[in-house]
Amino acid sequence: MTADAASAPAARPDAPPAGQPPDRGPRAGGGTAYLRYAAGKAGGAVVSLLAVLVTSFFLFRLIPGDPVKFMTGGRPVSAGQLAAYRREFGLDLPLWRQFTDYCGKALTGDLGTSYQFRAPVVDKIADALPNTLLLTGTAFVLYSALGILLGTRSAWRHGRVGDRVNTGLALTLYSVPSFWLGLLLIIVFSVGAGPVPGLFPTGGMESGGKEGLAYAVDVAHHLVLPVITLVAVEYGQTLLVTRSALLDEMGGDYLTTARAKGLRDDLVRRRHAVPNALLPTVTLIFVNLGRTVAGVILVETVFSWPGLGGLFYQALSVPDLPLVQGLFFVFAAAVIVMNTLADLVYPLLDPRVGR
Repeated sequence: MTADAASAPAARPDAPPAGQPPDRGPRAGGGTAYLRYAAGKAGGAVVSLLAVLVTSFFLFRLIPGDPVKFMTGGRPVSAGQLAAYRREFGLDLPLWRQFTDYCGKALTGDLGTSYQFRAPVVDKIADALPNTLLLTGTAFVLYSALGILLGTRSAWRHGRVGDRVNTGLALTLYSVPSFWLGLLLIIVFSVGAGPVPGLFPTGGMESGGKEGLAYAVDVAHHLVLPVITLVAVEYGQTLLVTRSALLDEMGGDYLTTARAKGLRDDLVRRRHAVPNALLPTVTLIFVNLGRTVAGVILVETVFSWPGLGGLFYQALSVPDLPLVQGLFFVFAAAVIVMNTLADLVYPLLDPRVGR
């Protein structure tokens, strides 16, 4: 053995054979590797959806209350009428039979019929979904942009007064209950407090009787306070995640190299540091995107917003089992699908993922 060979460092056990590039994840492995990666993630999502389907059936049957008695509206009815109601909605069947019927229909897109509305659950969800997307989608765009912008600035100037103010305010608002903040905004800006007059509606989505541009302005007027509530409570999470990820990147040698080449500090931040720090923020954005479909139950309830969150609250109060089950499944499915999409995007942003 030569001296050079003896002094050479030992090869890592997981190192690739000589002359071959290192494994850089499913993207680097070509289309077949990425398809295997995507199939694994999709399979996991399907298993999760089936688990949610089973959970949604049994979980809400633990809620106290008899939906059949609710359907009578408190009127005295005979045992025969109660039995007819139970037979109409299949509540007279054994639990296992109800479960198999529910799963079979759900797999075909039929989530049952609402007890209180006497309408298909899918139709009720479809009617309320656009209202929820308008509210939570608007808030999502605003708090994501605000959180990334302020988180980037705070990390780049960490330790300064602006960073401490931004971080402290974000932590404070993030810990505030959304329903409490919503009620406070209603008291101050809807009812009016002291010198502040009532500027915005107390709730609802529209005043009624308006069309065209006047209708759009009216909806926007009703949208202001619930959107402010969601943005104030949610932007802090994005800010803190972005700030933490960027702080981890700021000590990298590649940033020192970029500065040594003469790049301006803002270019180093925008072109090099921020793109490499975005992976945790992308995760959070996809999770929050799934929550835009789920809506925000407390905020929609406080502001009487006619969306999925308010519908879920109504269904729980009965309990309207088919509607509760359907909404729970839609909420969970939205988050699962968005998480799966985030997993599929990871290798495109960072080829090290999946090594």
